[in-house]
Amino acid sequence: MKLKSSCLLFCVVFLSVSHTDAQIKTTGIFDAQTDVGNPARKGSTVYDPLMQQYTIEGSGTNMWVDHDQFHFVWKKMKGDFILRCNAMFIGKGVEDHRKFGWMIRSSLDSDAGYADVAVHGDGLTSLQFRRTKAGVTEEIKSSVTAPNVVQLERRGNTFVMSVAQNGEIFTSNQLSDINLGDEVYVGLFVCSHNSAVSEKAVFNNVRIAVPPKTGYVPYHDYIGSDLEILDVANGNSKIIYQSPKSIQAPNWMKDGKTLLYNSQGLLYKFDLAAKKPSLLSTGSAKDNNNDHVISFDGKMLAISNTPEGEDASNVYTVPITGGEPKRITKTGPSYLHGWSPDGKWLVFVGQRNNDYDIYKISSAGGDEMKLTNSKGLDDGCEYSPDGKYIYFNSVRSGSMQIWRMQPDGSNPEQLTNDTLNNWFPHISPDGKWMVFISFTKEVKADDHPFYQRVYIRKMAVDGGEIKAIAYLFGGQGTINTPSWSPDSKHIAFISNTDLLFDVYPKEK
Repeated sequence: MKLKSSCLLFCVVFLSVSHTDAQIKTTGIFDAQTDVGNPARKGSTVYDPLMQQYTIEGSGTNMWVDHDQFHFVWKKMKGDFILRCNAMFIGKGVEDHRKFGWMIRSSLDSDAGYADVAVHGDGLTSLQFRRTKAGVTEEIKSSVTAPNVVQLERRGNTFVMSVAQNGEIFTSNQLSDINLGDEVYVGLFVCSHNSAVSEKAVFNNVRIAVPPKTGYVPYHDYIGSDLEILDVANGNSKIIYQSPKSIQAPNWMKDGKTLLYNSQGLLYKFDLAAKKPSLLSTGSAKDNNNDHVISFDGKMLAISNTPEGEDASNVYTVPITGGEPKRITKTGPSYLHGWSPDGKWLVFVGQRNNDYDIYKISSAGGDEMKLTNSKGLDDGCEYSPDGKYIYFNSVRSGSMQIWRMQPDGSNPEQLTNDTLNNWFPHISPDGKWMVFISFTKEVKADDHPFYQRVYIRKMAVDGGEIKAIAYLFGGQGTINTPSWSPDSKHIAFISNTDLLFDVYPKEK
């Protein structure tokens, strides 16, 4: 069950001229780099635009008491934001208390007020802060040792440290009532804790997300979108396109060269080589939401569309090359989610008698068949590539969890049972893995809204250990549709922010 998006047709800008090539190579999304506190050894930042990776070298005696020395790559910002990256030191290092992390600082003076997340060489991790200029540094220690996923969030005068070892969910600590001013310096740092040496750290998945303004109207007010591709094996993700509008639900076409996503009720093909979208005609279907699924043979597309003059979504099919759609369901709301591998069946979520259940229907049309009967929401139904199971998410056990059943609806089996609300299981083309999106308990179990702190997680198709493979600000529209690459090595997804950067291809 999805809600329709709002967006515009895109054109492409590869790199803005507002930064020189040298600046792009050196500082990426940041404005500049600085040695704070004048350490004896100069630091440096190198940005690799192909990998979207930062390597930072820094020296400095320490970051403590009433003054600091370190290397800092920064951007000036106002308001609220979320800073996140994956990071690690390069080499064994000299001092146990060398450190890297995210910094929010009132100025570039060595004794400025600040808040940071500092990961030390010995694994100690803390939310460090200096409340006033020339004040004494304090810290809140994390229970997590040696995290490699590091996040720092500002919410007014509150700062939240969230850290995790790869694959785990965040552990958070919060600091309140520290006023660093509205405009601050935001960025990444490295400190060697020894004036005679320099240390290096490498940073991947570097993201600065700006959430919607306070008081925004959900499903009416939208912020920007990052189209990302994640390497499932190593967890590194690249932003391949940005838009100030809402784009949603990318899935991979069978040629492996094109993505398909929705915006403003229409569908777009995105050429991965050219970084350029183009309209895919769906004829009279101009109010499509983010339920679009390509048949296993790659020849047909099924969509959910609210037809003109009606107020509920229904399921349609159209050739993958586009054209006038054929209506399949007779009754709405009906939200498409999957094809059977043989192309004969479609599975969808339908609201009937004030309850949402999973149904299947012939891809040629006809009578719908009800597959679930549990009270509460069943959603996200998708066939496995071998056709043996339909995977889905259900709130029947109290929270939203991942289930599977036989294609006739029999023998339902719960596969996840943890503290998060899990949605939209997608099975890899090789049939080995499942990815899904996980919302925190602060979100209602039967809701999957925009603009949340969420995870994309991976699990074997039969259940077992669950690992987070992406940490992001997203939610509705992030991964609603099957989004694996044909070779089962990558997934495409959408993250959200109200801030765009010149270093990524983007809409003008």
